[in-house]
Amino acid sequence: MSRIGKLPIVLPAGVTVTINGQQVSAQGPKGHLSLSLPAAVHAELNAGRVRLMADRPEQQHQRALWGLCRALVANMVTGVSQGYQKRLEISGVGYRATVSGQVLTLHVGRSHPVEFPIPTGITVVVEKNIISVAGIDKQQVGATAAKIRAVRRPEPYKGKGIKYADELIRRKAGKVVKATGTK
Repeated sequence: MSRIGKLPIVLPAGVTVTINGQQVSAQGPKGHLSLSLPAAVHAELNAGRVRLMADRPEQQHQRALWGLCRALVANMVTGVSQGYQKRLEISGVGYRATVSGQVLTLHVGRSHPVEFPIPTGITVVVEKNIISVAGIDKQQVGATAAKIRAVRRPEPYKGKGIKYADELIRRKAGKVVKATGTK
């Protein structure tokens, strides 16, 4: 048995899940998401709970798919009810970001500003040195935040760059000037 796959997904108020063969769709106050399940995993809806089952749970590959599909459906339900958000922090002298339309412009120590197109379904808000990436698809929010961070990763000597708000950067000492002594 998959420890994750066997857990039921409780639907919060305002979220409806429809199952049509291998297609699972979730509709909520934030939007609509759908997922196509692999042939080895099946879903059923009973009394406000979604349960997923594998055809042959004794096979390791199908147990892994079972747990993965359960996690993906649970992320869909959470996304359409609450949404997901990642916060990035810009640190460095002169480093800043602005949003205009569907383009995020980053001034991060390069000779030119970097223009990052914002994908559909994602909202980006900039307040001082904090970039908030929000949306209903957990995978898309995480991938967009990672691409923004990759524009200028934080460096370990001064800590300049774009980092996650809860990320801890290990700082290095750098070059140490030795005291000159006379002999």
